[in-house]
Amino acid sequence: MDQAGVLRKMKNNGVSPAIERKRYNGNTRVIAITSGKGGVGKTSITANLAYIFSKMGKKTLLLDADTGLANIDVILGITTKYNLSHVLRGEKTLSEAIVEGPGGIKILPATSGIRGMVELSKGQKFTLLEELDELDEDFDFMLIDTAAGITDNVMYFNMAAREIIVVVSPEPTSLTDAYALIKMLYQDYKAKCFMLLVNMVKDSNEAVEVYTRLSNATNHFLGLPIEYLGHIPYDQNVSKAVRKQRLLAEIFSDSKASKSMFKIIEKLCLKQPKDYENGTIKFFGRSNIDKNR
Repeated sequence: MDQAGVLRKMKNNGVSPAIERKRYNGNTRVIAITSGKGGVGKTSITANLAYIFSKMGKKTLLLDADTGLANIDVILGITTKYNLSHVLRGEKTLSEAIVEGPGGIKILPATSGIRGMVELSKGQKFTLLEELDELDEDFDFMLIDTAAGITDNVMYFNMAAREIIVVVSPEPTSLTDAYALIKMLYQDYKAKCFMLLVNMVKDSNEAVEVYTRLSNATNHFLGLPIEYLGHIPYDQNVSKAVRKQRLLAEIFSDSKASKSMFKIIEKLCLKQPKDYENGTIKFFGRSNIDKNR
């Protein structure tokens, strides 16, 4: 489907028959969006993908899993009364903390600057499990915006996802840190399904070059193939949207970066996830909490 077709489907709040047939067996499809290095545009990408999913009629929950330095609410320009810290302290339920954002996205905001939230304890993970179990609403997609790096929280939330999107930029440090993240998830946590999204490139040739460099490294040193999901070109409208605290796909839907994200959404909707043990809300269960502590 071309860009105009996707926009028509968004306006009609529907999806194409081909995409509808690919719905993941009625279960929530959990996708972590992560990076080895900060500053690669991961959070902005996550929020925009959630918005597009929601406008296409996919019920979408956006979980801000950067529990130390959350900023989904800042990007969206929303003020939240409650957040994940209130849930984990037992002060509010998950349903009470979830807010609605642009396009009907449901958002579970995190918090910033609270020491006890930087690394979740086993008890906090149990609380999150119980609250997720009690959610009444069924979601088509749950997008997890992880923190950058290789902390325990990053590992835990990545392993909650059947699919992991690793966001990189052309900077050498971004590639080095992405490799370290993939290596740890693969060797220590047995994650197997990685998709690479290359952000802030000048063109598709540069994106493929970046993917090839990282893919060659994971193939050679880890024996692990990674999938190329696509690229997002450098676009000045991205920073304009961030300054306005609005989503790029909402106010600059015809921009180069937005068009690339529409293509990525289409590819994800038509994709059949591989059946690994991790990657459903059930992953947050006790056995996996024990395994990852």
